[in-house]
Amino acid sequence: MPTRRALIAAMPLLVAGCSGGESPYDRAVRDLWRLPDLGGGGVPMIALIRAATLAANGHNTQPWRFRIEPRAIEILPDFSRRTPVVDPDDHHLFVSLGCALETLLRAGLGYGWAGEPELLPGGGVRVTFSSAPARPDALFQSIPRRASTRTKYDGRPVDAATLRRLEAAVGQDVGLRWVLEPDARARLTDMIVAGNSAQLANPAFMRELTDWIRFDAGEALARRDGLFTAASGNITAPRWLGERLLPMVMTKNGEADRLAGWMRSSAGAAIFTGPAETPASWIAVGRAFTRFALTATAAGLKLAFLNQPVRGSGDAPPDGRMAV
Repeated sequence: MPTRRALIAAMPLLVAGCSGGESPYDRAVRDLWRLPDLGGGGVPMIALIRAATLAANGHNTQPWRFRIEPRAIEILPDFSRRTPVVDPDDHHLFVSLGCALETLLRAGLGYGWAGEPELLPGGGVRVTFSSAPARPDALFQSIPRRASTRTKYDGRPVDAATLRRLEAAVGQDVGLRWVLEPDARARLTDMIVAGNSAQLANPAFMRELTDWIRFDAGEALARRDGLFTAASGNITAPRWLGERLLPMVMTKNGEADRLAGWMRSSAGAAIFTGPAETPASWIAVGRAFTRFALTATAAGLKLAFLNQPVRGSGDAPPDGRMAV
C-alpha cells in the first residue's frame, strides 16, 4: 500500500544526494510539494495518491493507507498512527482522512478523472474513477500551495465576496461559524489559550507530542512524518538535546503570547462542526475544510489550525481539538 513516506523513499534524488548547495531536506520538500506531470493513458494512480498525501492531517501523522484497485483507490485508516492522548475518539484521524479524500477527488478532476466516493465499513473510503474533461482549476493548482501558516498575520479583513466563496466551498452538510468581531475573537482566544495551557500541563500530552516532533532535518528525512521544528520557526537540534530544550522553549506563557498574537493579527476564525460524532461525519468535516482551505489559498489567504478546547469526560481537563 503506497503512503507518502514510501513515495518519498522511492525518490532517486534522495539517494543521489543534492547539488547546487541545496540541502537534502530542502530538495525533498521541493520535489514533494508539487503536482507531477502525467505521461501515458489510464488512471494516474500514483500521481493521485501523491496529491492526496499533501492533505492536512493532525501532527503530520499521515494516518492513512492507500490500496490500488483497477480504476479505484481505497483510503483506509491507519490506527497504528493514531494519537490517543490528544485524539482519544480518533476525531482527528477521520478528519484527516476526509482531507485526503477531498484532495484526491480534486486532483482527479484536475487530471481528467472524476471520482465517486463510497464509505466502507471501518471508516475507509473507496473512490472509483471514470474519465472526464480535465479541470486544472484554481483549487487543483492550490493543492501543493496549501499550508498551515503558524505566524502573525497582516490584520487585513477578508472582503465579503471572498467570505461568501468560502461559505459556498464548505457546502450545506457541515456547519461553519465565523468569529470576526474583535470582542468575539478575544473570547475565543481565551478559550484556545486555556485549552492549550491544559495540554502543556498534561505529561501524557507532552510525551505524545514529543514523539511526533522531528528535531532536525536528518530525523525529518529519516522518518518522513511528524512536526519538523524548523517549519514552525523553532530551533533544530539532535533529538537528545531537543527533548531537553523543549520544556524551556514551549512554555505556558510563551505559547499563550504566541496564540494571542496570531489571533489578534488575523482577520478572524472559522469553526467547522459536523452533524454527528461519527467517522462519516468527521470525514465530511475534513472534506469541507479542504475545500475551504484550497479556496482560501487560491484567494491568496493564509490560515492555520488552532486548538479548540473541548471538555473531556469526568473530571478530565479540556483536550485540544482542531478547530474544524
